[in-house]
Amino acid sequence: MPQRFDLIVFDWDGTLFDSTALIVRCMQAAAVDLGFEPPSRERASYVIGMGLIEALRHAMPDLEPSRYPELGQRYRQHYFASAHEVTLFDGVPELLRDLKARHHWLAVATGKSRRGLDEALAAVDMTRLFDGTRTADETASKPNPMMLIELMREFGAEPERTLMIGDTTHDLELARNAGCPAVAVTYGAHAHESLLDFAPLLVAHDVKTLHDWLLSNA
Repeated sequence: MPQRFDLIVFDWDGTLFDSTALIVRCMQAAAVDLGFEPPSRERASYVIGMGLIEALRHAMPDLEPSRYPELGQRYRQHYFASAHEVTLFDGVPELLRDLKARHHWLAVATGKSRRGLDEALAAVDMTRLFDGTRTADETASKPNPMMLIELMREFGAEPERTLMIGDTTHDLELARNAGCPAVAVTYGAHAHESLLDFAPLLVAHDVKTLHDWLLSNA
C-alpha cells in the first residue's frame, strides 16, 4: 500500500509513555515542598507537553517568577526518583516496530528535557528506534512549530507528508502551526472534547485503535 506519510512524529508523555499521573504527582509535590497549595490535577495535567518552566508558570501562575527555577528543580528531583515506576503503554513497542517495517521515519517531539528523554528512551531500550528527536530545552516549546519544522528539515519531509500524534491540545496546535495533519489519543492528559477542536484525522481511545489505523492509513 502506498505510504501517505514519510515522517511520523510522536509526543512522548501520555502518548507513548504512561507517565501522566506521575507528572501530575511530581508537580503537586514540588509545590508542597515550597510551601504552596498544589495545583489541581486538571491544571497540572493541562500543561503536560510544554517545556518545564513554561508548564510550571501555567500550573502555578501566582508564584513569584524568581522561584520557578527552584520549583523546576524540585519537580525534577521527584520525577527522576520515580521515573522507574512507569513504562510504555501496552502495544506501543509493536506499533513502532510495525511502522519501522513500513519504512516510515519515526521521531519524537516532546516537552521533556534532553536528559529526561534520553533517560526514558534508554530505560525502555528505544534509543535506536527513533530516527530523530526534539526536546523543549533545545528548541522552542509547544505549540511553537519549531520542533516539527526542524524535524521536517532534517528528513526532507513536506508538511502534508508529516503526521503528528499526541495526547494534548499543545501537540495538535503544534501540528496546525507547522501545517501538518495530526492524530489525537485520549488515554493521556487532555479530554476528548478539547482534542476535537483541532479536527484530527483520528481520535484513538487506545493503542490498538491507533495501531490499526496507522497501518491502514499512514
